[in-house]
Amino acid sequence: MINRILDFIRPNKFSDTGQEVQELMKTIDKQRLPRHIAIIMDGNGRWAQKQGLPRAFGHRAGVESLRDIIKLCCELKIQILTVYAFSTENWKRPREEINVLMDLLVEYLKKEIQELCKNGVRINPIGRLGELPRPALDALSAAVKLSSDNNGLILNLALNYGGRTEIIDAIRAIATDVETGRLKAGQINNDTVAAHLYTAGQPDPDLLIRPSGDFRISNFLLWQLAYTEFWLTSTLWPDFRRIHLLRAMVDFQRRERRFGGLKDE
Repeated sequence: MINRILDFIRPNKFSDTGQEVQELMKTIDKQRLPRHIAIIMDGNGRWAQKQGLPRAFGHRAGVESLRDIIKLCCELKIQILTVYAFSTENWKRPREEINVLMDLLVEYLKKEIQELCKNGVRINPIGRLGELPRPALDALSAAVKLSSDNNGLILNLALNYGGRTEIIDAIRAIATDVETGRLKAGQINNDTVAAHLYTAGQPDPDLLIRPSGDFRISNFLLWQLAYTEFWLTSTLWPDFRRIHLLRAMVDFQRRERRFGGLKDE
């Protein structure tokens, strides 16, 4: 794992990133792409500080990265993209920064929804959405409605999301089913839990991408990441572009996924 990380934080082997994008596109096996990609969009604040700018500029720059990654996922016909946009812990941040993030969410959805729909993207927010500010809820509701008939990429926007909170909500729902007689305790299994998660009906992520150089999952998709392949890079999210996603997918296709079993002889 460490060698893979180091490979992708060294300088590009091509001086022209456009050339590398072309080479990577040729390398990728379109029949073995990950169905579900999850991304922890991290490093916006640090990026802004390096530029000598307020943190808000980093969050705005991060939107450009998201736009580029969504576009590539659509081009490659990836089924699901889940992005960690705002965690349950992010409420601890200064009120001014929280307001910026919520305003940026509303702005993004209003400006991008037509383009997203044009590319067949379906918006699917996940998390404890009822605790979000009313303008954010209204913008999400409108985006969900406008994109509901799209049959391309499913874009899971994790907002006021926490992996532990998700599991707690699933346990409460299952407990209610047991109390009301719709389910017996002995019938609870992996499928039961998965069916009560925010991502119910979706395959678990095949690939998790963590920018910014940190080595943790930050309370993200705790149940779903059990057998997910991780790809880490020191690149901060506002600098993350399609070339990085392509590198991640090429590396993903080189790995052997055994899901706890043994390699076939």
